[in-house]
Order: sequence, then structure tokens, then C-alpha cells
Amino acid sequence: MNTTRRTFIKQVSGGLIGTWALVSVPETSSARYIISNGQNVLPEDEQFWKIVRDQFPLTHDRIYLNNGTMGPSPFVVREAVKSFIDNIDVSGEYGGWDAARPKLAKFVNVDESEISLTHNVTEGINVVTWGLPLKRGDEVILTNHEHAGNALPWLNRAKYDGIVIKTLKPAQTAEENLNRINDLITKKTRVIAIPHITCTIGQVFPAKEISKLGHEKGLWVFFDGAHGPGMTMLDLKDIGCDFYATCCHKWMCGPKGTGFLFVRKEMLDALEAKWIGGGSDIGWDMTVDPPEFKGYVNTAHRYDFGTQNAAIYQGLGASIDFLYHIGMDNIVRRGKALSGYLQKELMKLDNVEMLTPTEDESRGFVTGFRLKNMPYDKFGEHAGKKGFRIRLVAENKLNSVRVSTHIYNNFDEVNKFIEAVKEVG
Repeated sequence: MNTTRRTFIKQVSGGLIGTWALVSVPETSSARYIISNGQNVLPEDEQFWKIVRDQFPLTHDRIYLNNGTMGPSPFVVREAVKSFIDNIDVSGEYGGWDAARPKLAKFVNVDESEISLTHNVTEGINVVTWGLPLKRGDEVILTNHEHAGNALPWLNRAKYDGIVIKTLKPAQTAEENLNRINDLITKKTRVIAIPHITCTIGQVFPAKEISKLGHEKGLWVFFDGAHGPGMTMLDLKDIGCDFYATCCHKWMCGPKGTGFLFVRKEMLDALEAKWIGGGSDIGWDMTVDPPEFKGYVNTAHRYDFGTQNAAIYQGLGASIDFLYHIGMDNIVRRGKALSGYLQKELMKLDNVEMLTPTEDESRGFVTGFRLKNMPYDKFGEHAGKKGFRIRLVAENKLNSVRVSTHIYNNFDEVNKFIEAVKEVG
């Protein structure tokens, strides 16, 4: 640790920066929590957000604008994972992963019994895709902006069981999207299974209204929630959907390989558990003839089973604490301010075709666009040489550029990216 960094940590650890407290940590540790003390922090308060940025190990050699793919974890998460790995290897203790479940439940405002621990979004999607009792000819509504993780499981079910996939082409407003979904529903429709927020252009769908519409029509409502937690003030009880699959390695900045599936308690008997193991059951007996399976646990725990990586779920708990200390309302305001500024400035350029909706409720931290005068992959090469890490979107033939801004980014970095776009104009 260099002298400047050591001096900074000594000055702020357990002390105050303005009116913000920082939790005390050992001087040799890079991990420190900044606590907003429940205050509203302005999106433009660069002193506060610089301290947040310094809690991430990201290099300053390039500008990371791809949180929508992988969210870097702060020091405190990394140290929690390392510490628990050491503890397991020294003590030989078993378990510890379940400690994350109550924190996750609180984070999205549901009961702990409704949370199944998974390793990623795709795992949760497959649990739902194969667990719903669908038959040949039943219709499922997806979009034409799907990630492979939501498209392929449903397409695979269609291949094996003959279900019919219908696709929503997203509109620019929440109201129009709701109308388009309604128009796609027929007597054969059984499931709405769309992203909460698209991976392609970051479009936020009106999840609560879609859930209400689906239930009025007698449908199951499921969201691919890869981009929901950590980007929004996610309240699954308020949204009212039946199932919600997500990961914790994007906007939650948690360890890679952590995720969860929400299953509304009323849906436990509807969603069949196709894969089970230790922890899924209420009992079994191989000593009788015939062997006996006594049934499933009466919670969503039935969908996760066996040994999990306890260390990364301990790290997930640390990431949730980290977000709470900053304040989710502050995070949402900062993220939307950065992306809103980027969108506004890009739309001033003649060579840009904006894809992300401008309606406030339909956009989050992600900005998607095309360049009218340059192929997207060529711009990707240009941006890479300039030190930017972005995402090129080939999915669904969009051939576009995606920029994700999060709490470790700042307006200066956004301005530098805008200049890079101007250079090819």
C-alpha cells in the first residue's frame, strides 16, 4: 500500500468526511464503508462519489462503462469472500451460505421463504421455464430484445414440448408497451416472461402494471430481472409478479456466481421442482420397500439444493450492506443522473440514433445507441483504443452500442466518452 493511500485510510477510517461517517477498519485494509447517515446525497456531490469510487479496485488506466455485463465488487466484498474462504479452510466448518437469504429477502421486500439461492439468472429462468405445467400449443410472451439466458430456455422448451413463443416488439413508452402486451394475449396464452429491464438498450418495462394485467387474464407473470436489483428500488411484493430471477454480480456489485429466484408463496404448488437434492425435502427413507419420498419443503428453498459456495454468499451479504450504507435512493439518483446526462448529450449529435427511451420511467442506468456513420464494431475498436470498456450489442440484430454507468463512474468520464463519439462524427 503506498503512502498516499495509507494516509488517506488513516484519515477517514472510522472518521468523518463532511457529515458522512466511515466505519472503522484496520489501517492495512482497503475496505471501508461510507455511510450517508440516511441523508439525501446530491447526484452532483463529487466529493461523496469520489470516496465511493475509491472503495473499488478498478484501475484508473481505463474507464469502465460495462456494469450491465459484470459489476466490479468493492474492497469490502472481496475481503469478506477471502476471509470466509480462509475460515472454511482453517476450521473445516460446513455451511454459511444461507446467511444471505434473509438479507436478500429484505433487500427486495419479500419473505425469506420466497427466496431460492441460485448461481445466476439463467439458472433461475430454467427453474421457471421447466417447472411450469405447460403443454403443446400453450403460448408464452417474450420480447425481441432477449438475452440468451431468457431466450434459449424458452426456445428449448418449445423444441421439446411444442409451446409457442410470441414476441413483443418494445415501444418507446410504458403505456404503449402495456397495450402491445395486451394485444398479444390470446386464449392460449399462459405466461408473460419478459425482461424487467432489457439487456440491449436498458429499457425498463412497467413491471407492476404488467403483473396486474397478466393476473387479470389468468396468466403467470415472470421477469428476467438481471438488471433490477441495485439499479432500482426493487420491491417485489409491490410489483406483484409470480416469479423473478436475477443475479447479484451486476448492479449489486456482489460476488460472481451469486443469484436468487423469487417464487411467490402462492405459486409453490404450481411451479414443479424438477431438480432437487438435500434441503429440498421434508424427509425420505431408503430403508423401506418401496423407498419413500415424503415431499418438498413448503418454501422456495426446494428449488435450491446441495452444497453452495458459502464464501461468495457471505460476500453477497457484505455487498447488500455496502449498498445500504450509501443509500439505495442516492444510488438510483446518481445512476439516473449520469445516464440521463449521457443520453441528452448524445442526442445532440447528428451521427447518433438513440435507442433507449427518453421517458423517465422507461430508462435506468443503461444507454443504447447506434452511430449513423460507422458500424458498431468499428466504433467498439475506436472506444477500446481510447481506454473505454463498453458493450457491443449484436443480439437480435440490433448492431448497437451499450453504455452502463454506475456509482463508481463520474461526469468527467461521461464527457470523455462523448468526446470519443464526437471524434467519429
